[in-house]
Amino acid sequence: MAARVGRLMLRKGNWQGKQILSEKWIAGVLADAGGPPPDRTKDRAAPRSGLCWWLNVDGVWKDVPRDAFAGAGAQNQILFVVPSLDLIVVRFGRKNLGKQFWRGLELHLFNPLLQACAGKPKAVKRGALPYPPSPVIRGVKFAPVASIVRKADGSDNWPITWADDGHQYTSYGDGWGFKPRTKEKLSQGFAKIVGGPENFRGENIRSGTGERTGDGPKGAKASGMLMVDGVLYMWVRNVKNSQLAWSTDHAKTWTWSKWKFTTSFGCPTFLNFGKNYAGARDDYVYTYSQDGPSAYVNYDGVVLARVHKSKITERKSYEFFVSPGAKGEPVWTRDIAKRGHVFVHPGRCYRMDVVYHPAIKRYLMVQAFHNLKGGWGLYDAPEPWGPWTTVHYTEDWGLGDTHGFRLPGKWLGKDGTTIGVLFSGRPHRGVNWDSFCVRKATLQLR
Repeated sequence: MAARVGRLMLRKGNWQGKQILSEKWIAGVLADAGGPPPDRTKDRAAPRSGLCWWLNVDGVWKDVPRDAFAGAGAQNQILFVVPSLDLIVVRFGRKNLGKQFWRGLELHLFNPLLQACAGKPKAVKRGALPYPPSPVIRGVKFAPVASIVRKADGSDNWPITWADDGHQYTSYGDGWGFKPRTKEKLSQGFAKIVGGPENFRGENIRSGTGERTGDGPKGAKASGMLMVDGVLYMWVRNVKNSQLAWSTDHAKTWTWSKWKFTTSFGCPTFLNFGKNYAGARDDYVYTYSQDGPSAYVNYDGVVLARVHKSKITERKSYEFFVSPGAKGEPVWTRDIAKRGHVFVHPGRCYRMDVVYHPAIKRYLMVQAFHNLKGGWGLYDAPEPWGPWTTVHYTEDWGLGDTHGFRLPGKWLGKDGTTIGVLFSGRPHRGVNWDSFCVRKATLQLR
């Protein structure tokens, strides 16, 4: 019975396809209750408290993912759940595992269990690589800071795609776009990017059906853009959780879906291929997101959805990645409650961008995490679902609180080495990175 309770919580209140408890309620009881901090002078592994559950939200169990939670009783009897690992453990015992209640559980139950989970990434220590080094790319050499091109001062966000007319289309947030700037500050505006990473120009596109207002989380913002067969698609966040829109006239007018993702997918982004989706691996369109409802929270894993490119606007046609099969092939489900993680980095999954690099036949994921120092990583894989390896990882990029990293498909060099890294950020040491910032970089191939 205890394991069934754990399964109900792990599945966010869903039991065999029926929503018994609301996902919002589950999230509420598994959130930090905000009470006094635990006394760790008496038990160094004492966790923080939710509502009737013990939580690892601050990483006190150092080798355990931060989404882990537990219900505990006398003599170290415990229900232990780790959603990012799809793990449920129940222990019935007649004595404690150590003098300190939680420290004994951490040392003699939690840590050995996770070490036995072969193939499951463990929570990483600060500065450690979340995945092994790439077998294809040994590193990244960035152009000098002085060479970074900055335009559209005061605007950020910038999801971007390579369109059928040869130009790139993007959306800016909390700003006025390129010169000549809009008179009104927009939470969601649009622009066309013409040219290469060193000599581009941006042209604002006005749209009465697409523009939105409102600062920060109060305003709708694009999180992903993709052109397929001449139609521009856009994922929009900050709308409980995300919504789809599309344009057939290069961002001038937009049609909005009548449905939203209300479970997870709080900041979705598309997998981009070449110009107008040229070179795609199949007839599907792929969408990634950190596994949570908000674009402003670090989560433990990344989820993946796919839909046939002829049915992108139909919610019922979406499938969700569950796990790799016996031969590494992806297992899909129509039930979003059964979704699994395609990428795991406990407490470090924030906003991202994914693109296929045809010259080296690798999928590149740039994954930022919110630590106010510009922490981010670049990962590669042979397939959209992995297995992922690390190309570049830093806790501090040296430019302050940078974020919104993107890899524009048009700027991937044909030689397989040159790329343009698009990002934005906040003012730092006299430079306003809250702009359309492009830094050239070189992939160092093995």
